[in-house]
Amino acid sequence: MIGYATIGSNDLEKAKSFYDTVLAPLGGKRAFASDRMQGYAGGGGAMLAVCAPYDGGAAQPGNGNMVALAAPSAEVIKQVYDLALEHGGADEGAPGERSPTFYGAYFRDLDGNKVCVFKAG
Repeated sequence: MIGYATIGSNDLEKAKSFYDTVLAPLGGKRAFASDRMQGYAGGGGAMLAVCAPYDGGAAQPGNGNMVALAAPSAEVIKQVYDLALEHGGADEGAPGERSPTFYGAYFRDLDGNKVCVFKAG
């Protein structure tokens, strides 16, 4: 049902570098782009885009908003989480089982957007 999600950034070039690295283990690669947006696709499912806000105002993460990215294994989840922290992201929950059918890790990107990498089932 979801085609893509966008998250805001106050420094698009830094955000692109961050997501180029962090999304690579998930098969994420640069796809569509414009002067204020970079989209990522790969690994199946919805796309993710990072963008400068259209109204020219400051990008601000929402309280309770989160983007969740599906991963094929616990090893890939840990790899993405570790890369996020190594490249300036902040810990929001180390990799681990959250329920018998859900394994995930949580981090915030360079602009404070919350991201989950998970495997369900």
